[in-house]
Amino acid sequence: MLQINNVDDLTDLAESAELEFKLAHGQDGKGKLPDDFWPTYSAMANSRGGYIVLGIKEKSGRFELAGISNIDVVKRQLFDIANNKQKVSVNLLTEQSVQQYQLEDKQYLVVHIPSAKREQKPVYLNNQPMKETFIRLHDGDRRCDDEQVRRMLAEQIETSRDDRILDGFTFSDIEIDSLKAYKNLLAAAKPQHPWLDLELFEFFKSIGGWRKDRQSAKEGITLAGILMFGSWEAIQDAAPNYFVDYRERTDSDVEARWIDRFCPDGTWSGNVFDFYRRTYRKLIADLKVPFELQGGLRLDDTKAHEAIREALVNTLVHADYSGRASILVVKRPDMFGFRNPGLMRISPEQAIKGGESDCRNRRMHQMFLLIGAGERAGSGIPKIYSGWRWANWRTPKLYEKTEPNEQTLLELSTASLIPQEIMDLLTLMFGKDFGQLNEFERMIVVTAAVEGWINHERACQLTSKHSRDVTLALPKLVDKGFLVPSGEKRHKSYSLPGMNPVSPEEVFSSNALSSMKNLAHSGADLTHLATDLTHKVNPSQIQRDNNGRVISHLLAKPFIDDLQQLSAAFRVQLEEVAAPVRQTRRVNSDDLRQCIRKLCDGQYLAVSVLEQLLDRKAQSIRQNYLKPMVDEKVLELAFPDKPNSPKQGYSLV
Repeated sequence: MLQINNVDDLTDLAESAELEFKLAHGQDGKGKLPDDFWPTYSAMANSRGGYIVLGIKEKSGRFELAGISNIDVVKRQLFDIANNKQKVSVNLLTEQSVQQYQLEDKQYLVVHIPSAKREQKPVYLNNQPMKETFIRLHDGDRRCDDEQVRRMLAEQIETSRDDRILDGFTFSDIEIDSLKAYKNLLAAAKPQHPWLDLELFEFFKSIGGWRKDRQSAKEGITLAGILMFGSWEAIQDAAPNYFVDYRERTDSDVEARWIDRFCPDGTWSGNVFDFYRRTYRKLIADLKVPFELQGGLRLDDTKAHEAIREALVNTLVHADYSGRASILVVKRPDMFGFRNPGLMRISPEQAIKGGESDCRNRRMHQMFLLIGAGERAGSGIPKIYSGWRWANWRTPKLYEKTEPNEQTLLELSTASLIPQEIMDLLTLMFGKDFGQLNEFERMIVVTAAVEGWINHERACQLTSKHSRDVTLALPKLVDKGFLVPSGEKRHKSYSLPGMNPVSPEEVFSSNALSSMKNLAHSGADLTHLATDLTHKVNPSQIQRDNNGRVISHLLAKPFIDDLQQLSAAFRVQLEEVAAPVRQTRRVNSDDLRQCIRKLCDGQYLAVSVLEQLLDRKAQSIRQNYLKPMVDEKVLELAFPDKPNSPKQGYSLV
């Protein structure tokens, strides 16, 4: 249970996806459960859980302990409403979930909201699941749309999403060559298996491609059978959003054309099994890892090979094939990337710990297990992490995204765990003190050194520890002198002393602006907020070039923050570039991306500027174009350690 031990702890904490502060004073100031408690309850229950601390007020961006005079009234209201089915669909709270604490003669409540089980979601309010279901996004509560609610309801009912018997499909919808190839792999893995003697259709039934419902007597091909071995036409009829994509590049520049790519194009089946076979061969080709010895013999299948194989299988069997994102596998010299539609059924932290699993497509998982691909439930992700440790590569990055659609991502970096130059730097800076840190603290400091900065979200990706442990670990490293903070609340980031990344406040203040020097910055992150660019600095105090762009020795490129500040001739140039998009309501997404590339070439542009030039809403530009292009490293951020800053700028890499 989260407990605030002193005022300093309260100062260090900030609202996040898993932590919310509320006042709970009421009109008389003695205590009342706030009405906005329940949307947060729903949001946390439908997400990864969290804590709501009652009795805290916010003043000038900082939190202060206000206390609750009549705390028993608030507790009684809490449980009365939680047990009211007309108000809340399910009560997840117990007496242990609500703890009362006292600090400086003031009482406050900490309410732990557990993540609801899949069978309990959606957790909704006022008997209105389609209108009153919320999820947690950053540090706020967001109302779910109809599609999200329907997906939760489907997940609630179907333990295994691929177990469904499909109407109108027959064995003729199966690619026989794919099924025969699978049978050959089973023969190689388990040559004495009794199913190898069966005819092909009976074999298909035995592995789960066809089943009979004992209650209804209905029988037919399962979704697993079609996805694994079906023809492309059959797969499209069964799962219209299904798409698998493999891309290989020579470097991290995703705008450069791939050297190898395959996706369903009519030249091959497009089914999951054939995608797995082709992709795995390409992923392990030229894999640069030490070979293993067993009994004096070289093993070609190392722990790194096992990790890549498990990552691929994990992506395929945990995917929500009704989701809008595609299966995407990327191979680069510096990393392997895996993306699947749908959030994880258990938290990423629990998946990393292992021992618990809730596979979305269990029949497909069993099919992979039969041929020796994939791990038993609850051990797959730990095996990936173990294999990467064996290769002395950096800790894998497992995380989820809810925008623009729900997806799970796994990044396997092939960079050395701690490059020698980084170790030399840390030894020089901190001496023996660095060796006194615990493993997690060292990982935070190393990440800040390697990546230039670290924030709460990135630190959470390094560990299976709870978010609150990360929240308290970062300020402790600040106190010890290992990190220097910058920014406030969700914009807060940390860097090594003397290596602070440039901040918007430094750039957009009159005393920090001077002639431009070359200072390269690159960055990519995965979240951007829908806020317009605003500056409180008087524009006349900011130094600008002849075109009217902001120039600063802190940035490698000029920054366009306001169209009104540009020279007439330069503004006309930009408007001419944007004209094909601005004058057409329906534009091909590739054309719009190309227009953004041209506008951002050699300069940073604020999203508010792009909004005016393209005549598109800032939210749409940010979520559909800027954010993906930053993720793909097509664009870079002016302030990479503050990806959510309302003063952010975007430039072509």
